[in-house]
Amino acid sequence: MDIVSLGLGLLSGGGGGLLGGKLTGSSMGKGAQMLTGIVGGTGLAALAPMIPGLEGVFASPADGAGLNVSSILGGVVSGGVGGTILSLILGKVMGK
Repeated sequence: MDIVSLGLGLLSGGGGGLLGGKLTGSSMGKGAQMLTGIVGGTGLAALAPMIPGLEGVFASPADGAGLNVSSILGGVVSGGVGGTILSLILGKVMGK
C-alpha cells in the first residue's frame, strides 16, 4: 500500500464531498460532507474494477502502483469523483 496515493485519494475524496455538498446546497456540515466524500471516493475505487468497462479507469489507492503520474492521478480522480457523487446523492436525499 502506497501511503502517498492513499492520502491523495482520501484528500481528494474529502474535497469532492465538499464540492458535492456545495452543488446541492445541502444542510450537512463540512465534516459530514468530507466524511461522505472520503467514503464515496474509497467506495468508487473499490467498486470500479467490478463494473464492466471501468476496469483500470479508476485506480484504487490500496493497489500500491507506486509514485508514478498515472497512479497519483487515478487516486485523485477516483477520490474526487466518488466523493462528489455520493455527496450529491446524500444531499438530494436529505434535502435542504
